[in-house]
Amino acid sequence: MADSRLIVALDVKSDDEAIALVEKLGDSVCHYKVGMELFYRSGGNIVRRLRDMGKEVFLDLKLHDIGNTVAEGLVSLLPLGMTMVNVHASGGYAMMKAAADRLRDAAADTQVERPKLIAVTVLTSIGTRDWIELGETESIANHVVRLAKLAQDAGLDGVVASPYEAGAIREACGDDFLIVTPGIRPVGSPLDDQNRIATPDSAIANGATHIVVGRPVRTAADPVAAVENIIRTMEGAKK
Repeated sequence: MADSRLIVALDVKSDDEAIALVEKLGDSVCHYKVGMELFYRSGGNIVRRLRDMGKEVFLDLKLHDIGNTVAEGLVSLLPLGMTMVNVHASGGYAMMKAAADRLRDAAADTQVERPKLIAVTVLTSIGTRDWIELGETESIANHVVRLAKLAQDAGLDGVVASPYEAGAIREACGDDFLIVTPGIRPVGSPLDDQNRIATPDSAIANGATHIVVGRPVRTAADPVAAVENIIRTMEGAKK
């Protein structure tokens, strides 16, 4: 049985490769992430195909520019029918508010269901050394929570953050705020290019509403079994 809290990342090089994985996973997965690699190769076609298959789509493009540019970019994407899309919180309050307001108005005007709009806080690939090299003096955790509160104030539905910060975000932003956590690695999986990671159960226990898993599913000898194991782990999370 599919669990929409699990988002499988389609970080692959073509429509055919993506659809082959979706077909292999069948009814075990209902929610997929389309990121830059696949979207830049395939454009909106892959989103439409996934929606035609009855799947939810998180369009992970991390838009970051002046407010009007981001807002109009989101309006251009709206007809694709994605169910979730993101911007960078570091673009600031004005940018995020312009994006949220324009997306809401455009959805109402066109009678299209508005996708959830979330903001990337600090990438899960960034560790303490990277953070220091960026010249930051505030802790990653405090910075992430501050950005989450800013996103909420701007009218966004949630954030992307590591599982490490999920609990603090939940406490600061309340129960209805979405927290999407990449950097999820089932026990025994390699870290790859992630730093601030957690297992599926610990991410859910810490307050995440969604977890994003890519390579541990895509590279598994039996992807369906890998998904089923992740879902069992999530269901066993202690909150």
